[in-house]
Amino acid sequence: MIKRRTLIKSAAVAALGAPALSSLAQQTVTLKFHTFMAPMSNVWLNMHKAWMVKVEKESGGRIKFEGYPAMQLGGTPVQLYDQAKDGVVDIIWTLPGNTAGRFPRVEVFELPFMMNNAEATSKAFWEYVQTMAPDEFKDTQVLALHVHGPGMFHTKDRQVKTAADLKGLKVRGPTRQITKMLGYLGATPVGMPLPGIPDALSKGTIDGAVIPWEVVPSVKVQELTKFHSEFDPAGGALYTTTFVMAMNKAKYNSLPPDLKKIIDNNSGLETSAWLGKVQQTGDIAGRQSAVDRKNTIYTIPSADAQEFRRKAALVEVEWMEDMNKRGFDGRKLLDTARALIVKHGKAAPTAAKAAPKKP
Repeated sequence: MIKRRTLIKSAAVAALGAPALSSLAQQTVTLKFHTFMAPMSNVWLNMHKAWMVKVEKESGGRIKFEGYPAMQLGGTPVQLYDQAKDGVVDIIWTLPGNTAGRFPRVEVFELPFMMNNAEATSKAFWEYVQTMAPDEFKDTQVLALHVHGPGMFHTKDRQVKTAADLKGLKVRGPTRQITKMLGYLGATPVGMPLPGIPDALSKGTIDGAVIPWEVVPSVKVQELTKFHSEFDPAGGALYTTTFVMAMNKAKYNSLPPDLKKIIDNNSGLETSAWLGKVQQTGDIAGRQSAVDRKNTIYTIPSADAQEFRRKAALVEVEWMEDMNKRGFDGRKLLDTARALIVKHGKAAPTAAKAAPKKP
């Protein structure tokens, strides 16, 4: 009799619990995605929105996104990472370098002439953080880590062919390592987030900027400058910038297991590689926008790039010394990053193939 009552009670509990379990299985969630990129930019349309559409589809519509480009939810690009950390928004995409020195170990990928291939370097970046800097982004759930294609010079009134041509030019740089590099190359470096470039060029606050081809149309740099100086891929890329796509940890942990798995399936090494590849592929259209305006494009030969490498080498030395002072092995971090880039390396699209070079 006691056994029968126990079975009846267990069945009743199970019946009462069934709706709750069913409800959990059908739970939907809406996530706010916030970034500084313009709503018509390659990054927003072909990377961020494409990623959100993929996640929504794979979740059967149980994950939905509210997308907010151009800082539409308020704040500044510098505050984006903390917006995810503090739960102001659910997911952000930003530059770690916007907060100078906060993520020091990942700056290795922003050192001069580290890369040429965004897809390979993005894979290297992801693996490097997992193995060499697992606590660098500990305050958030990191979804992807990647870089853009080769960075280059865009100037209003003077073509840059040698480092000497940078003397006296005020040039915008995105992060502390890149602004240091610009200083050693002879320019007057001006640090500012991407959205500030058009106004600064228009007002003469800066004479030029370093950005990859891909982002040129979104900030109208092809209209605000006349000269562009890219590097022959054989000589390496002048620089790249690191990006992080991160989610609020509490929001991630609150997801039911099946939805968490959807997010996990769209995170990690392959997602990082895809973001890097799509961003560098955008270099082709970005370059074409300057060609269409009949701007002057100069490709710095591999031999001439050696002068830039020599002058910029101090950035690498200073970064390793800084890492050593922080208690890390700077040389080991640098060697590991380079080895990972080689490990993941393969051919990538280059903007230089999109149109004939101009002298």
